[in-house]
Amino acid sequence: MKRPSNPRTMSTPGIGEMIPRAMGALLDIHAARDPDRPALTFEGKTLTRRELASRVNRRARVLQKAGVTAGDFVGIALPNSPAFLELAFATWALGATPAPLSHKLPAVELVGILDLLKPRLVVINEAAKAGDWPALAELETFDSAEDDSPLPEKVAPHLKAIASGGSTGRPKVIVDMAPGVADPDKPLLGMLPDDVLMNPGPLYHAAPFGMTCFAMGWGLHVVLMPRFDAEEALRLIDETKVRWLFQVPTMMHRIWSLPDEVKAKYDVSSLDAVMHIAAPCPPWLKQAWIDWVGAETVWELYTGTEAMGGTGINGVQWLQKPGSVGRILPGYEMQVLRPDGAPCDVDEVGEIFFRPLRGQGTTYRYLGAEPKAVGEFETLGDMGRVDADGYLFLADRRVDMILSGGANVYPAEVEAAIDAYPGVLCSVVIGLPDADLGQRIHAIVETPDGVVDEAGLAAFLAERIARYKQPRSFEATTERLRDDAGKVRRSALRAERVEA
Repeated sequence: MKRPSNPRTMSTPGIGEMIPRAMGALLDIHAARDPDRPALTFEGKTLTRRELASRVNRRARVLQKAGVTAGDFVGIALPNSPAFLELAFATWALGATPAPLSHKLPAVELVGILDLLKPRLVVINEAAKAGDWPALAELETFDSAEDDSPLPEKVAPHLKAIASGGSTGRPKVIVDMAPGVADPDKPLLGMLPDDVLMNPGPLYHAAPFGMTCFAMGWGLHVVLMPRFDAEEALRLIDETKVRWLFQVPTMMHRIWSLPDEVKAKYDVSSLDAVMHIAAPCPPWLKQAWIDWVGAETVWELYTGTEAMGGTGINGVQWLQKPGSVGRILPGYEMQVLRPDGAPCDVDEVGEIFFRPLRGQGTTYRYLGAEPKAVGEFETLGDMGRVDADGYLFLADRRVDMILSGGANVYPAEVEAAIDAYPGVLCSVVIGLPDADLGQRIHAIVETPDGVVDEAGLAAFLAERIARYKQPRSFEATTERLRDDAGKVRRSALRAERVEA
């Protein structure tokens, strides 16, 4: 049976409708109910609920001896692994807040984030990168001789703290103002207790981390990938009968780009809910997935780590409003505003602003940055338009917009057209200085062999986007332009080319 076609189920109910328990207690609750049920699968090995809870409690006591107490932040800078998730739940068990961090960050950038976060402890295998902040390697946080019984239940004041470079390149930390609680018996986001959920994304990003941890807290069987690989994702879906798949459009594109004979090798009929988030999805790609797994299976959320607002849509609705990211979720208000703060007309592109009905500042606070607000409405920096039926259509990030020859060009639209060209794995469109146009549109195109047929691609684009939006120059590369969460460092790519 498919999920109900109702984006309202993507929203979070008020605490009054829940029986909240501390995040750090949830795994013990499920282990007591059904200790031998599968809890977490990683690289062919599955931990039962009992085994997982035991490992978490042992790690919590090691963290406790390292000085972690309620209210602290604990940085976790590790590759995807069971240890990453065990440490997150161990941190919650002490009433502290986990702060997922990329283990790939250079030392200078990592220390800049830690200086804002001021963590009690950082778990990182390269301790030198943490500077003067106290650090332990992952192996040092587990002791099989430690007591593995449940700890006294404590609620962390913040669910998580997520680091972001932001559009300015300066580090900031987004602290979740929600306490670390969930109802173990009320899964949200369309999940069901007997689901197998697969996360192929990096846990240092907000959505993969949150989705995965909540799924575990609700008692689902989670399949975690060490890193995204398109064919391996299909193999795992087939092998473990994944029902709930979380991914970003970059992953969707890489899977869809596999040869048909490769895709045909694997059975994906178990998929009952496919949700994508974090970046705009090209309409052609969304349509391809709808045709493949069914409209009622494909869901989309548009929101940000700040959780100041968001929209939702399922595939059935999307077929009526192709290209839309849906209508406002319950609990929020949305406005699209002109630069002077005046409301946009229907279908007029402007900057998107949200306000939680509970009030400004109730969902997050920044460390190292200030929100951009008009009254009580705040923005993620995205541009878009709302149609007469209240459906939002994204244009692009305000800071990514290219002004070329006096016309506004939104890179996401151009990238969607380029990515539809056979052989293209990914593209990033930037504006480079131009004496005549102000900025000329330059496309960096990722292909398997670092070669692209520029004439063929230009002809392909000429049939799909207006002349002023078409790139004036192309560059082919084998470099991964987006990470496994679909994120791109556009400003860094542009700076490298301007300097060159």
